[in-house]
Amino acid sequence: MPSFHHGAVEIAYLDEGEGEPIILIHGFASSKNVNWVYPGWMAELTKNGRRAIALDLRGHGDSGKLYDPAEYGIGTMAGDITALMDHLNIRRADMMGYSLGARITGWLAYRQPERLRSAIFGGLGIGLIKGGGPGENVATALDAPSLDDVTDPVGRTFRAFADQTRSDRKPLAACLRGSRELMTEQQAAAIRVPALIAVGSKDEIAGSADQLGKVIPGSQVLHIPNRDHMRAVGDKVYKTGVLEFLLRRP
Repeated sequence: MPSFHHGAVEIAYLDEGEGEPIILIHGFASSKNVNWVYPGWMAELTKNGRRAIALDLRGHGDSGKLYDPAEYGIGTMAGDITALMDHLNIRRADMMGYSLGARITGWLAYRQPERLRSAIFGGLGIGLIKGGGPGENVATALDAPSLDDVTDPVGRTFRAFADQTRSDRKPLAACLRGSRELMTEQQAAAIRVPALIAVGSKDEIAGSADQLGKVIPGSQVLHIPNRDHMRAVGDKVYKTGVLEFLLRRP
């Protein structure tokens, strides 16, 4: 598996297919495999003539593990993305993030729009601005001795997911505590790259896709029917909507 070093942190990634590049950024407590390989995204994108590049965020998957929340700021993790692009000699790319990955995508779309051809916000609506989703309750659940010790329902969901994927829970808790930065409405309204907001209709974590669509000028909204936050990522409607968006965007 290819990897590179950004400073002291080793970042693992996949680079498959030929054509216009799209960078895939997974969600919190997930990985490139869980978000993008197993649900068929890598195969779908490469089949449709795209160069698909997926990385493991720091603290996740096969990338380096850090235990200080200060090492997991949104801007710091966004720097890993642009460092990967530089490593692969990619000046601009489409970018799709899911949940935490969408927060990172939003950070780059606002602060370094010259690196993005488009921004796809998967599993994140107005929560980009208003917050919500996993917080200290989830970090506490990750720190608990076992799942049986967790009573908070959201905490149990993420702890069970981390256990299922055999993740190192300590860096995940540090990541959660260090990456809670939100965008302001003014910052989101300043995003000018073509944007798609794709959220499951039963997603209680992401916040309203329609509300975020009203903030980001010219953005498109895709409702993924009957899917919650965990099950939307591999949905056919999501894949079809993204492929159509990529064909239409300037």
